[in-house]
Amino acid sequence: MIDQAELPHLRRCVELATRALEVGDEPFGSVLVSGDGAVLAEDHNRVASGDRTQHPEFALARWAAEHMTPEERAAATVYTSGEHCPMCAAAHAWVGLGRIVFVASSAQLSAWLAELGVPAPPVRTLPVNEVAPGVVVEGPVPELVEEVRELHRRFHG
Repeated sequence: MIDQAELPHLRRCVELATRALEVGDEPFGSVLVSGDGAVLAEDHNRVASGDRTQHPEFALARWAAEHMTPEERAAATVYTSGEHCPMCAAAHAWVGLGRIVFVASSAQLSAWLAELGVPAPPVRTLPVNEVAPGVVVEGPVPELVEEVRELHRRFHG
């Protein structure tokens, strides 16, 4: 269950997604938080560079692998504006990170993009647990979903 104390991390994810949109990128943002609640790293989408693997969740998994012990990774939480794609879910699981808390689900994003007439991506959208069944996943977070939806509408509209 998502604790009210976690909402600031999720709001930061929305801010990072907004920043991505402002620099011409797809609106996704993520924050890596230690088991004791310290923000360790954050990032936003950087796929406008031409490298479609430059997702914030993937970058945070790589950061965690380089800077954290296995125990620290297992105790950490990745907060994100949108549920991890299959690539990012796999990276999260391979690195051994703890739980994921997302604002908007993959199913929600897929429905929004379909409504906007956006072509399907080259990789099927799946819930995290279909890719990484051992990862604890929580979301969506209703109080922030409409903000994330609006960011995608602005990007694709």
